[in-house]
Amino acid sequence: MTSRKVKKWEDLSPLQQASVVVLGMVQMTLLAAALLDIRRRPAEQFNGTKRMWTLLVFINYVGPIAYFLFGRKPAEIVTSE
Repeated sequence: MTSRKVKKWEDLSPLQQASVVVLGMVQMTLLAAALLDIRRRPAEQFNGTKRMWTLLVFINYVGPIAYFLFGRKPAEIVTSE
């Protein structure tokens, strides 16, 4: 069996470090946007429950993206005549 040496932050190149920081910021932004939308949206506008989606959005990247694609019911279009 071969053992892998775990890289430390200092072992990463500046580009790798920047990539980790940017990806972390994207993840946190997606999470914050999803949680804010869940909090503000009425319960009847969800495919599922608020509690379910609140838990699911904590799954890295997949959760918030799934929420925005599948968790919200389409907005009803109001037309005036």
